[in-house]
Amino acid sequence: MSKLPPFGGTLSSVPESKASSDQLWTTRRLLAWMNRAFADKQIDAPRLCAEMLLAHVLGCDRLKLYTDPDRPASPLERSSLRELVARALKHEPIQYLIEEAWFFGLAFHVDRRVLIPRPCTEIIVEHVLQHARSHPGFGGTSGESLLIADVCTGSGCIAVALARHLAHARVIATDISRDALDVARLNAQRHGVADRIDLRLGNLLAPILEHPAAGRRAALSYICANPPYIPDNEWAKVEPNVRDHEPESALRGGPDGLAFVRPIIESAAPLLRSGGLLLVEIASVSADEVVALTTRLDAFDDVSVVNDAEGKPRTLIARRAH
Repeated sequence: MSKLPPFGGTLSSVPESKASSDQLWTTRRLLAWMNRAFADKQIDAPRLCAEMLLAHVLGCDRLKLYTDPDRPASPLERSSLRELVARALKHEPIQYLIEEAWFFGLAFHVDRRVLIPRPCTEIIVEHVLQHARSHPGFGGTSGESLLIADVCTGSGCIAVALARHLAHARVIATDISRDALDVARLNAQRHGVADRIDLRLGNLLAPILEHPAAGRRAALSYICANPPYIPDNEWAKVEPNVRDHEPESALRGGPDGLAFVRPIIESAAPLLRSGGLLLVEIASVSADEVVALTTRLDAFDDVSVVNDAEGKPRTLIARRAH
């Protein structure tokens, strides 16, 4: 079997003789080559990244890569893949390269206008669904419309996932970026929930206060938020694929990381119905301060922070006091 060249070589440098199938650039060998190249550059989840890129170039799902592993790549496919791999090795996010990311089992369009949805943010969706389904008055199971706010919606991943899983839910999704709202609109349309998501331009909770259904007191069952929260002193430690490519305005949260988290917490209580939940993604280094801030308000009880898959405190969950 011919030895695959390192990334410094070109994919076309391997002969493709029909009589010598062991020299073909097949799906199997392209995956092995990319996996090794990504691992050498310490890119997270190298095998998954390889699968995502190759499936995108071939126009198939990832399962097809394994059901037809000996399929030879065409010259055009190799050329497209070579360009994408070169960009990925410079730490450009795979999700931006293929303009797609998965969140809560759903595919979302993403590009440089929005953050890439992450598994840790699924904590918010999971807790809302668990609470809504165990509290019929909140879950809309009796036909009652359920009103939710998604602050700093970005790609719309939280709003869309909740609308897809809660048939009677209506979501008010806000963002200060018009570009982000355009992406969120695409994703709401893609998943058939655009008629139940009201996208509003503005800062944090301000568009909700102006909303005819939510502007009155205690209208919301849930307020969800994934605001910018990286403290300034942590910015230099952020991985280059995030720091150099994702929108900085959606990541940095000021000197203590609470420039946006704090006003959300301080303004949320009057909009939440009794027993409603506030769920905010936060920086792990800010967890103690966030809990103290929320507890001091006396508007919430049962205040806690849920850990993410890495065991880091990640999501504030607080219940509106009765």
